[in-house]
Amino acid sequence: MNPMLKKWTILICICIACCFNHANAQNGGSRDDLQKQAQTLQKELDALNNLLEQTKKNKKSSLAQLAVIRNKISKRAALINGIAKQVKLLDNAIQSNQQDVRRLNNELDTLKYRYAKSIVFAYQSRSGYEYLNFLFSAGSFNDAVKRITYLKSYRQNREAQAMAIGLSENNLKTKINILSENKQDRLKTMSAQTVQLKVLQDDRKEQDKVVSQLKSKEQEITTQVRQKEAQRRKMQAAIAAVIKREMQEAVKRENERLAKLKAANPAGNKTTGSTEEKAKTSANVGKVEGGLKSTTSNRPYSALETTEEGRETSISFENNKGGLPWPVATGIVNIHFGVESIPGTKLDRKSDGIEVAVPRGTAVKSVANGTVVYVGDVNGDKTVLIKHGKYFTAFSCLSSASVSNGQEVRAGTVIGRSGINLDGEGAVLFSICNEKAVYFDPENWLKAKR
Repeated sequence: MNPMLKKWTILICICIACCFNHANAQNGGSRDDLQKQAQTLQKELDALNNLLEQTKKNKKSSLAQLAVIRNKISKRAALINGIAKQVKLLDNAIQSNQQDVRRLNNELDTLKYRYAKSIVFAYQSRSGYEYLNFLFSAGSFNDAVKRITYLKSYRQNREAQAMAIGLSENNLKTKINILSENKQDRLKTMSAQTVQLKVLQDDRKEQDKVVSQLKSKEQEITTQVRQKEAQRRKMQAAIAAVIKREMQEAVKRENERLAKLKAANPAGNKTTGSTEEKAKTSANVGKVEGGLKSTTSNRPYSALETTEEGRETSISFENNKGGLPWPVATGIVNIHFGVESIPGTKLDRKSDGIEVAVPRGTAVKSVANGTVVYVGDVNGDKTVLIKHGKYFTAFSCLSSASVSNGQEVRAGTVIGRSGINLDGEGAVLFSICNEKAVYFDPENWLKAKR
């Protein structure tokens, strides 16, 4: 290809590439993310609808129905918000593409005008006499060569102009097609938003209906709340008893270790004072490995961290806050951590963890590496308690357990299968606490679902 023609072609291709990259930046990326989020939310809404149908079959599950409907409303609102963001992105893309179309039209008009002028000039200078006169009027041989080169480049320039017009027309057609697709996508997205807004209104009406039912069954709800509160307190007591036993055994092991050290080197052992002071000294010595974020030099004393393994397990658990895997692969949180008022009544209910609604028999997994310290029944509920340094995770409302006391488990190890709650619904109860039996909101420690 002629160098001049090649140069023009490259410049035009670069311009076209820039236009398409700009269009992709407007229409891709963020919108793709929003569409993926919408798909995830829709799957969760489908699961909630299935769960709601199941709870409607249970006469005792008005509270469960309300929890599912409120969850649906929250997810639906998030879905509508995501759709609104998609509409905004499409509006921006349409505006940008409209500007590009206007610019390309102007550029095309300019190219055509310049090309027309060059054609008119070529027509006016079409006779061979004009060209010969132009050449022979040169003052020297070198000047004549330059004039010949100019005439060649002039013809090549016209060819490049013609090619530029063709490419520009194609680019304009493509941009117009993209703009048309943007407008069609916007109409579809707006239609989807209208449908979701209508369904949201239906969900809110259904919520009002269930709240009205709860008002008429406050006595029955009161009984359910009392049963759950009794269950919570028995679970608290059982966990506290296991923690106390683990603390006592840890202190006993530390005393035995210090006694052996003293017996092995009675003259060199300068440490005096209480067992707790000795344990503090031991706990503050030891290196931290495995890329942990903090050292042990300033950690508060804990009988469960007097060994390097205990300290590392605790720190690893802490460092994974917000990134722990969920104990079940799917499920909806019916009851959240803390005190929650029951709509339509004057009642409150308190939870030390979360209740996740799942089908009976769902695999329940450990959320971190640790040691099983309790497997048994608490108030008729199969329960598993796992120690992670000075932290404990509790799983109850299980139909079966597949681990045993003293067993070492890793994150993802199946520890049992889910059972049913007091309302007769499939569920698993999950909580996190430390060695002082202080409970934490599990949803702050587990991975975000999206």
